[in-house]
Amino acid sequence: MKPEQLPPLSLFHHHCPVQVRFNDIDILGHLNNTVYFSFFDTGKAYYFQAVKHGTMNWRHVDTVIANVNCAYLNPIFFGQHIEVYTRCLSVSEKSFKLQQMLVCEPEMKVMAVCETVMVSFDPAEGVSTPLSEEWVAALEDFEHKNLTPCKE
Repeated sequence: MKPEQLPPLSLFHHHCPVQVRFNDIDILGHLNNTVYFSFFDTGKAYYFQAVKHGTMNWRHVDTVIANVNCAYLNPIFFGQHIEVYTRCLSVSEKSFKLQQMLVCEPEMKVMAVCETVMVSFDPAEGVSTPLSEEWVAALEDFEHKNLTPCKE
């Protein structure tokens, strides 16, 4: 992904800091590629808390990751101050798509971009389900826009 293809940070209504720990660094001296996903998961958790106004029930699973893609743009090193920016791009019948960026502050340099498809899920039945109206309303309220495609 080229810098000119990156969305402006002003489109993201949520961000939170993550800590680069010494044991997250690989033999080459930069953040191990698997740790990026841990950072994105942390960002998702805080985003969901904000979207649901602190009422997330972490003991009741109702969404799962169906697909995740990451573009590593710049290496992250120990001591850098990293923030995870998260936003919802769209909502469909059974899923929603998140976009996240790891940003190095204070330079505001984008280090990685991730897109994740979250699917509404019934753990008792082991199947996807329609996304609840509560989730749709909460996401649209938080993002201040309609996220569902126009129905014809």
